[in-house]
Amino acid sequence: MAAIAHLRVVRALPMSRSAITAVATSTFHGPPYRQLHHAVIPHGKGGRSSVSGVVATVFGATGFLGRYVVNRLGRMGSQVILPYRCDSYDIMHLRPMGDLGQIIFLEWDARDKDSIRRAVQHSSVVINLVGRDWETTNFDFEDVFVKIPQAIAQACKEAGVEKLIHVSHLNADIKSSSRYLRNKAVGEKEVRDAFPEATIIRPSDIFGREDRFLNHFANTRWFGGVPLISLGMKTVKQPVYVVDVCKGIINAVKDPDAKGKTFAFVGPHRYLLFDLVQYIFAVAYRPFFAYPIPRFAYRWMARLFEMSPFEPWTTRDKVERIHITDKILPHLPGLEDLDIQTTPLELKAIEVLRRHRVYRWLSSEMETVEPAKTVNF
Repeated sequence: MAAIAHLRVVRALPMSRSAITAVATSTFHGPPYRQLHHAVIPHGKGGRSSVSGVVATVFGATGFLGRYVVNRLGRMGSQVILPYRCDSYDIMHLRPMGDLGQIIFLEWDARDKDSIRRAVQHSSVVINLVGRDWETTNFDFEDVFVKIPQAIAQACKEAGVEKLIHVSHLNADIKSSSRYLRNKAVGEKEVRDAFPEATIIRPSDIFGREDRFLNHFANTRWFGGVPLISLGMKTVKQPVYVVDVCKGIINAVKDPDAKGKTFAFVGPHRYLLFDLVQYIFAVAYRPFFAYPIPRFAYRWMARLFEMSPFEPWTTRDKVERIHITDKILPHLPGLEDLDIQTTPLELKAIEVLRRHRVYRWLSSEMETVEPAKTVNF
């Protein structure tokens, strides 16, 4: 009752920003070494030019999923801190995603714990989207998926961050044949040990305009067909739309009950890999020719691509990941538990694959393309 009366008195009296900050800090108890700044007290009607009260640090914001997450955060009036290692021209597309002064760029070194602390010290939410499809001489999968997330989680715990969201993979498994997925599983454990209240997101393969999933298969046309182990008849995929994943992450930020939980984000339908790739070529109006290839031969071919000094078209580890069936995890909450209605692949595939069409079929309607066959196993 005393607290309610105190708030009524506060509302009745005209106060300066510094006075509001002092009252808010005394009313809402947080870590003793963190003072609540007036700039993060929620106000406004909601939207880009309001203040949501969320100060979020997004690691890996320059990647595929990062741009969607930053856009959603900026749209709701959040202040977003974006650590980056790339050239400044590679972050230009993120600048207009928030109101003036709400998108803050900060150079960081993934191996420097002090730079990680600087990036999270003023944040209430930290989202880790750091990822890599292939290993480099500077950063292998253990660095990217284990050591960096562990350092981020430890820095968040020390700084008193309220919520940490770590994005992993649906098929993360310590016994996986993929080194990528094995390190994803180890990274989950390290994050959970360092920050027990962390929210872990496990999405399946994500598709969208800039993806390396649908676009990867569509680009295989340059190799005279689509090589698939066992012709793709032993692999089942359940891809999820990037916007659904993004919405799920934002709703997890807002939901206080999401702390300490692990979510599995998957699409509404499951497909045999063969049927999925056939549908991709049908949407792109390209001739489809798939041929079976032994695993050792596919890995040998991928090894040749790994020798490229540029981004490899495929790698031996990606060959393994592509041919691993997506898990069914009914014991984990999903997008529906965060009030997100999943989007079928058939509704959004044209957005990704239209650019793979020749000019003659560029404007053709989707009604002429039969939906991909679905399975329930």
